[in-house]
Amino acid sequence: MLLCRGSALSRTVARWGRRSQPGDGLLHRTLSFSSSRCVSSGEVRAESGSAPGLYRDTVLLPRSEFPMKLTGQKLLEREVQTQQECGFADLYSWQRERKAKKEFCLHDGPPYANGDPHVGHALNKILKDIRNRFEMLRGRQIHFLPGWDCHGLPIELKALGELGTSGLSPLQIRQKAREFAQGAIARQKAAFQRWGLMADWDQCYYTYDGAYEAAELKVFQEMHSKGLIYQDYKPVFWSPSSRTALAEAELEYNPEHVSRAIYATFPLSTLPPGMAPHGLEGGVSVLVWTTQPWTIPANQAVCYMPNAQYSVVNRADNSQLLLVATERTASVAALLGTELETVGTFTGSQLEGGICTHPTIPDKLVPLLPANHVTMAKGTGLVHTAPAHGMEDYSVASHFKLSVECIVDEDGKFTQLAGPELQNLPVMKQGTDRVISMLEDAGALVKEEQCVHSYPYDWRTKQPVVIRPSKQWFINTASLKDKAKEALQKVRVLPESARGSLLSMLDRRTYWCISRQRSWGVPIPVFYHRETGEPLINKHIVSHIATLFKEKGSDCWWELPIETLLPDNVLKKSDAGPVTDYVRGEDVLDIWFDSGASWAAVLEEETEGETAESPLSWLPAPLRKPLVAESDTRADAYVEGKDQIGGWFQSSLLTSVAVRNKAPYKSLMVHGFAVSEKGEKMSKSLGNVVDPDVVINGGKEPSTPAYGADVLRWWVAESNIFSEVQIGPSALNSARDSIGKLRNTLRFLLGNLQGFDPRTQAVDPKQMHYIDQYMLHQLREYSIKVTDAYSEYDAGRAIRVLQAFINRELSSFYFSIIKDRLYCDPEDSLGRRSCQTVLEEILDGVTRSISPILPHLAEEVYLHAPGHDEGETLFRSGWIKSSSVWRRPGLEEAVEGACAIRDSFLSSIPGKNAAQYDLTIAIEPGLLFELMESLQEEASSTSSQLAELMTVARVTLTCTLPRDLPPDALLSHGTFLINLEGGVIREDSAYSVAAVPTAAARCPRCRRYTAKSADCLCPRCQPIVSQAH
Repeated sequence: MLLCRGSALSRTVARWGRRSQPGDGLLHRTLSFSSSRCVSSGEVRAESGSAPGLYRDTVLLPRSEFPMKLTGQKLLEREVQTQQECGFADLYSWQRERKAKKEFCLHDGPPYANGDPHVGHALNKILKDIRNRFEMLRGRQIHFLPGWDCHGLPIELKALGELGTSGLSPLQIRQKAREFAQGAIARQKAAFQRWGLMADWDQCYYTYDGAYEAAELKVFQEMHSKGLIYQDYKPVFWSPSSRTALAEAELEYNPEHVSRAIYATFPLSTLPPGMAPHGLEGGVSVLVWTTQPWTIPANQAVCYMPNAQYSVVNRADNSQLLLVATERTASVAALLGTELETVGTFTGSQLEGGICTHPTIPDKLVPLLPANHVTMAKGTGLVHTAPAHGMEDYSVASHFKLSVECIVDEDGKFTQLAGPELQNLPVMKQGTDRVISMLEDAGALVKEEQCVHSYPYDWRTKQPVVIRPSKQWFINTASLKDKAKEALQKVRVLPESARGSLLSMLDRRTYWCISRQRSWGVPIPVFYHRETGEPLINKHIVSHIATLFKEKGSDCWWELPIETLLPDNVLKKSDAGPVTDYVRGEDVLDIWFDSGASWAAVLEEETEGETAESPLSWLPAPLRKPLVAESDTRADAYVEGKDQIGGWFQSSLLTSVAVRNKAPYKSLMVHGFAVSEKGEKMSKSLGNVVDPDVVINGGKEPSTPAYGADVLRWWVAESNIFSEVQIGPSALNSARDSIGKLRNTLRFLLGNLQGFDPRTQAVDPKQMHYIDQYMLHQLREYSIKVTDAYSEYDAGRAIRVLQAFINRELSSFYFSIIKDRLYCDPEDSLGRRSCQTVLEEILDGVTRSISPILPHLAEEVYLHAPGHDEGETLFRSGWIKSSSVWRRPGLEEAVEGACAIRDSFLSSIPGKNAAQYDLTIAIEPGLLFELMESLQEEASSTSSQLAELMTVARVTLTCTLPRDLPPDALLSHGTFLINLEGGVIREDSAYSVAAVPTAAARCPRCRRYTAKSADCLCPRCQPIVSQAH
C-alpha cells in the first residue's frame, strides 16, 4: 500500500529522540545506521513473453526508441549527428557569452605542429576537456584557447625534407616551414573536434602569429631590462646533426650509448711541493679516465679532490709509477690485471702546484688543480679537464682563468686549432679513433674499454650531441631559482610526488641557452656592430621590433630594410651610431621560450585604455575579457604530461616569475605517457602504435573495429593517468563493453519513463514510497561523490562511483524491487508515478554525471529523455540537480533496517524464489519495530511497502513469532544497530523471521503469489484488467 501518513516516520524518530534527550533537535539532524546493503536474490517478476496473451497488453513494459546497441557506421554517424544537433561547435562561444559568477581557466599547453594526431594528444586533450565540461556544467565560465607550438627545428627539417637548407634563403625556409605547420595544425584540429573537445576552433593561438610574437618579445624585453638575459661565450650542448645549440629540455638521454673509454697518463714534469720530499722525482704519471677521448687535445688541467687521499703506486708488470686516488687503487689494479704496490700516500691538498706534460702536445704544460666536481664513483679520482667541452670544466677554467679554446666546429669536426692530424675529422667517429692512436703512439694509452652509459642526444635528430663553447644568449636561471621555488610552494601539484621533480629540475639548471642558429623561429631583436661585434639591444629596440612583428609578423625581420628595423629615433634613444654601422642578428629564440611565454599572450588581461597594446587584441571581444575580477591572471590549471616537468611547466614558471614574481598557474596536473598494452613505448618498428583515428573509425583488419570517440574518451577517463597509461585491444574492448552496460541501464530508465512528463506528473518527495525517497537520498550521495571525483581530476574514480551506484544501488537493489510496481500498477497510480519521478531523477543525474566523459552518449540520452523543450541540450542546462530535502531523518534506518531483515531471510532460502514465501517478522517493541510499522500499517499485508522491499507474497509484522509455526517454516535471526546523533541514541534491536511457503496462487498477470487460485487474478490486477476491457 502507499504510505498515507507521511510524517509517521518523523514522529517515531522524534518520540525516541525525546526519550533520550529532550529538546536535542534530533529530528533535524542526519541519522546514521549500521547495516549491510541488501542484495536481491534474482529476478522476481515476469517479463512480457511469459504473461498470457490475454493480459500482455495491460502490462506496462518498457518502451523506448533509444537503440540498445550502436556499432560500426551507425555509431559513427550517430556521434557526428549528435555533435551537429546539439551544437558542439557553438558550445564554447555560448558559455563565454552567458553570465557567470566564476571563471575557470585551463591554459592549453601547445602541442607541436609537426605531425598527425596521436594517442598522446588524445590522452592530454580529452583530460582537459573532461575538466572543462565539468566546470562549465557547474556554472563556471570556461577560458580555454587551444594553441599550437609552431616554430623549431623538427618542423623545419620535415618541411625541407631531402632538400636541406642549401641554397634557400631564410624567408624561403620559413615559408615552407609555415606551410608544413599549418597542414599539421589542420589535421590535429580536425581530430580534436571529432573527439568532442569543447573550444572555439576559429579562435586559437599560434606561436607564429605576429601578435603572439609581439607578446613574447615583451617578456624578453622585461627580462633583458632586469639583467636576466645576457650574451656570453660558454660551453653549451651542441647538435652537429642540427647545427644549433640546444637547451637541456631539448635533449633525450640514450641509456645504451657506447663510448670508447680510455685510461691515459699525463707525466708529472713538476712534482707538487708536497710530494717532493718523498724521492719520487722523474717518473710519476697522473692516470686519468675519460669516456670522450676526443676532448684530450683540448685539455687545460687535471683536477683532484682536495679532501681525498691519493697514492703513488708501482705497477708490478712494468714498474710504472702512477698517481691515483687511494680508494680507486683496487679497482684500477683489477682493470689492469696487475698488482699495484703503494709507494707513497698524500692528501689531495698536497698535490697543489704539480704540473703535467700534455700527452699529445709535448710542449704544452697543464696544472693539477682542486675541484669540487671530482668524484670517486668511477675512474681514477683524477679528472681530465677540457674547459671548452665540459660544463664543470668550464667552471674550473673561470675560477683559475684558464684558456677556453674550442677545437670543434658547428658540424662536430675538429678545427685547425686541433692540429693538422685532426683537422676536419668528425670528433665522435674518426676523430676519436685518431686521438686514441696518438695517445698510443706517445705511450700514454694505458687501457681502452667499451663503456655503455647514458648520453645526451638531440631529441629531434636522435643523434648524439657534443659540448662546445659558442657565443649564445642565456637566461640566468640561477638568480631566478629561489623565487621560482617560492612561487611553486603556492601551487597545488597533482600528484604531489611530482613537486620533487619540479624542484630538482630547477636545481640542476644554472643557466638556459635561448638562442638557436636556425631560421624558423622568433628572431632575437639584436643588432651587432660591424667592426666590434658588440650587440645593440635595449627596451627601445625591442619595443619597436615587437610593434613591427604585431603588424607584419616576424618575417619582416628579413623582409624590411635595416633602416626600418632600426630607425633614427630608436638609434637616438639608444645613443648609437649610424645604422650603417650595424647588421641584424641571425639567431632565433628557443621554442621553449616561445611556448613558455604563452601566459603573456593568452592569460594577461586587457587593460582599459591600452587595447592596441593588448597581447589579446587579435581575439574577438568575448575572448578578451579579464579572467577574474581581482585581476589574478594566473590560470586555474596547467595539465600536461610528465615530460613537461623540465619543459613547458618550467619555462612558463621561470618567465612568469621573472616578469611578474608569480607562477602562471594555480595548480599543475601531471599525467603519464600513453604506452602499449605491454607497457612498451610505442614505436613503428615494434608495430605497437595505436592511431586514434583507427580507434574511432576502425581499420582495415577485423581486429580493429570502429569504437567511436566516446570509447576513446572512456579509456582516458578510466585509466590511472598518474602512471603510464596502457592502450590496446583489451583496454578498448573493456571500455566499449562498459559503455554498452551503461547504455542498457540508461535504456531501461528511458523505457520505463515512456509517456511520463516530470513537469506535470512528478510526485512530491513527501508523498513517495519510502524506498523511492531512499533512492533520492542515495542519488544525492552519489552526486556528491562523483562531483568530488571530478574536482580532483579523478575521472577514473567518477567512473568507479558510477559503476558501483548502477550495479549495487540500481540493478541489484532498486530495479529488482520496483519492476512489479512499474509494470503492473495502474499507469497513473501514485505508487507508479512516485517510482517514475525517482527514475527520471536518476536518469537525469546519471546522464549529467557521465557527460564530461561521454558527451555524445549523454546528449543522445537527453534527446530521448522526457521533460525537455525541443532544442534544449544537456550541456546548456547544468550539472546534477540534487536537493537537500532528499535527505530525511529516519529514512535510512527504515529502509536499511528492512534490508537487513531481508538479507537474513534470503540467506535462509538459497537458490529459491523469495516471491513464493510468506514472512512473519517478529521485533520486540522499540524503535526498529516502529520503523517497520511505518512501512506497513497493517498487521499483515500483501501490498505494503515492507512486502515490496522483502519481494515476498505476504508480510506479517508482530512482536513475537507465533508458537504454531508449520514444520516447514524456515527461521532466521539477527540484530540491527540503530545509531543516532553520533552515538547519543544507540539501540541494538533483535529480530526473528519465519518464512513459510505461501498458500496463495500465482497471478497470471503480475506473477505475484497473491491470487486465490491459479486461474484468478489477484485483487490488485482485477480492476486494472476490467478497466482495460
